[in-house]
Amino acid sequence: MTTDYSSMMDPAAVGAMAGAMMIYYILVLAIGIVAIIGMWKMFSKAGKPGWGAIIPFYNMYCLFDIAWGNGWMFLLTLIPCVGFVFQIILFFKLASAFGKGAGFGFGLLFLTPIFYMILGFGDADYVGPQ
Repeated sequence: MTTDYSSMMDPAAVGAMAGAMMIYYILVLAIGIVAIIGMWKMFSKAGKPGWGAIIPFYNMYCLFDIAWGNGWMFLLTLIPCVGFVFQIILFFKLASAFGKGAGFGFGLLFLTPIFYMILGFGDADYVGPQ
C-alpha cells in the first residue's frame, strides 16, 4: 500500500518555505562575501597575497602565519577538540597581531565577518605576532 503525499502538501506552505530558504541562502552568501572582502584587505595589510582569502586551507595557513608567525599550526585545527580551542585562540592572537585588545578578540570570535572588515578597512596596523 502506497501513500500519495502530494495531496497532503499545501502549495502556499511549500511556496513560503521555498521563499524563506531563498532568503536564507542569499543572506549566507552575502555574509560569506563580506568575510572574503574583509579577509582579502586584512591579508593585504599584513603583507600576504589578498587572493589567498579565497583559497581553502591556504587562507587558514595565512591567518595562522599572521597571528602566530607559523602558518603550519593550522594543521592543529584538524584535530578534533584541539582544533576548536586553537581556533578560539587564533582570534585573540589575530587581534593582538593588529594591535587590538581582548575585547576585539571577542568581537572576532562572535562577529567574525564584521571584525575582518574592521581590521581590513580600519586604521589598525599590522604589528606582527605577539
